[in-house]
Amino acid sequence: MAKIIRASNAKTNVPSVPKKPTKRGAKAVPKAKKSPKPKPWTPAEIHEAFSRFRKANPEPKGELEHLNPYTLLVAVVLSAQATDAGVNKATRALFAVADTPEKMLALGEDKVRDYIRTIGLYRNKAKNVIALSQKLIDEFGGEVPRTRAEIESLPGAGRKTANVVLNMAYGEHTMAVDTHVFRVGNRTGLASGNSPLAVELGLEKVIPPEFMRHAHHWLILHGRYTCLARKPRCEVCLINDLCRWPEKTV
Repeated sequence: MAKIIRASNAKTNVPSVPKKPTKRGAKAVPKAKKSPKPKPWTPAEIHEAFSRFRKANPEPKGELEHLNPYTLLVAVVLSAQATDAGVNKATRALFAVADTPEKMLALGEDKVRDYIRTIGLYRNKAKNVIALSQKLIDEFGGEVPRTRAEIESLPGAGRKTANVVLNMAYGEHTMAVDTHVFRVGNRTGLASGNSPLAVELGLEKVIPPEFMRHAHHWLILHGRYTCLARKPRCEVCLINDLCRWPEKTV
């Protein structure tokens, strides 16, 4: 009678598979170390930084040329995605013939377009200049309004435009965040944020009221001439010792 070989005792030719190491014997993979977040600026450091800005430039001026609140408004609207120097080159001749909403309407969209054709998006901007001029006459008696909401209701005007006009024309303590202020706020650690509004609110929260009248000009000029996007000039920076940027060169 043939012997029955039970499967439990049979030998096979299947190669054995090495067992996975148990948790106890497994080597732990080291986690990547997170770079520590820089310490927030102290109120004393912020006061010191803006004291230095004030000492170096007591009365900073915006670089957009204008004659009155209306031409300032127009210049800021035209400056979107354009340089101040480029806008000034176009508006010197424009403002010489049209420095009020009434004169701008009389000039007409076609002629406005001719004056500003060296500025990017000039066709759409010419339409906005005529439209905002008409709205100023129809709803605000030809005067530039004094509230953010009213200025933002004008064609081509956004929050940054409103903040610039309120600050420069009417002395309000507003913080206009352009690309330079956005970079300086994030890079230095003064006010980090993923949007211009976040940086704006952050800066307004930490900058002492005594500096707010000129704060946005100091930060714009600092970003434009010192805290450059590609090659920051850390060696001449007024606030180098206070700056939290981990890659500063000095």
